[in-house]
Amino acid sequence: MTRILLCGCNGKMGHVVAASVEQNDECTVVCGVDAFGENTYSFPVYKTFEEVSETVDVIIDFSNPASLDGLLSYALKNNTPSVICTTGFSDDEIKKINSASEKIAVFYSGNMSLGVNLLIELAKQATKVLGNDFDIEIVEKHHNLKVDAPSGTALMIADGISEELEKEPQYVYDRHNYRRRRAKNEIGIHAIRGGTIVGEHDVIFAGHDEVVTISHQSQSKELFATGAINAAVFLKDKGAGLYNMSQMLAEKLK
Repeated sequence: MTRILLCGCNGKMGHVVAASVEQNDECTVVCGVDAFGENTYSFPVYKTFEEVSETVDVIIDFSNPASLDGLLSYALKNNTPSVICTTGFSDDEIKKINSASEKIAVFYSGNMSLGVNLLIELAKQATKVLGNDFDIEIVEKHHNLKVDAPSGTALMIADGISEELEKEPQYVYDRHNYRRRRAKNEIGIHAIRGGTIVGEHDVIFAGHDEVVTISHQSQSKELFATGAINAAVFLKDKGAGLYNMSQMLAEKLK
């Protein structure tokens, strides 16, 4: 049985993860941490990590970047593997995650969906074939409550594509500030916010007289919760290191 500390348990994704864990025989949530300490759960909820007294095997984090320092401090002190699903981190915060992974097991992914990670692999393959001759644009759509833009997933896609290009590309998020033709080394990344869109990502390869589009649509938040729970079970007994969805899938396929 994997004992989980759920960070951000009072948020939308926190509620979805908690409900999904109840249906999973391999794990249980023993406590939560949330700055809004209200508790509607059967497990205790604390406002800070300093208050936690329960023994846990792994942390699942669906909170916000403001929680990172407290999470990593607790994880490092208690040698607790951590599944970090929060997005919108700064470069300095990502460095902190990478540094922590030298001492503890950290699973870090901007998207916990199997389908999205397959999309990234397909986009990388398409880049190998089309990348030098096609313009590449990424369009992401999310609900109107999402704070960070572009999405962590859009950046994951762009980073995966960049690995396959001969020259390092320039990420362009907004073109209204200048008037010039599109540079050859650009990857355009565009964010749409509206309604209750769970998450949609399109990778567009635009060439001469033809366009190839690879798309993924998330139709519920449950798929992200399932991915996070699987990652927690996967990470429980792992040694220090930075782990991701590709590694977890590869292990499942052995």
